[in-house]
Amino acid sequence: MEHIKDKPKKIKKDFSPKDAVFVFSSFTFVCVAVIFVLIVYDVFTVQNFLSFDQPSRMIGSVVLAAFGLLLFGVILTLLIPSKYIDETNNSYQNYSLLGIIAFMLIGALFEEILFRGIIQNLLLVLLENEWMAIIITTLLFLGMHTQYFKKPIMLINITIPSVIFGWIYFDTNNILVPFLVHFLMNIGMTLLFKYNLISVKR
Repeated sequence: MEHIKDKPKKIKKDFSPKDAVFVFSSFTFVCVAVIFVLIVYDVFTVQNFLSFDQPSRMIGSVVLAAFGLLLFGVILTLLIPSKYIDETNNSYQNYSLLGIIAFMLIGALFEEILFRGIIQNLLLVLLENEWMAIIITTLLFLGMHTQYFKKPIMLINITIPSVIFGWIYFDTNNILVPFLVHFLMNIGMTLLFKYNLISVKR
């Protein structure tokens, strides 16, 4: 009797913060190069990205927005049953604290430079309307998070933050503000889960 060889199973590669940091760093470098070119050709100005005219407003925006969005995330977690929550959010918690911080830091930097720094600014140049630029950028931001389409309620979890990131960016003209808020929100939620300070509703 012949033995039938089993077909080799496809092995799904585990998520690696180190690999993600490398990929996001590469894309961030490309985005910074694009912004540099746009500044050289007078499409943007340095003042569009790193204005320090309102330091107290910047600090206030970071503190209030980060705290508000973190609270928003905690409330959603406590109210929404786990079956509606995407498992991606729990996949980082078993990694080292340093790995998580590095991944969250470079991930937030890449997304803010791409979406707020490039896309939202270009839309403002084309449309000359801040809220239209924010809304369209948010829709594109949603489109990047395809894993949430299977559980649409999760889209709320990124729509509200994206709108706020866009608004505080235009309000302060400093890309560091939405970047810091984005990072603090992400790292805050991840650490709350990692150290079992909150858990999803069963």
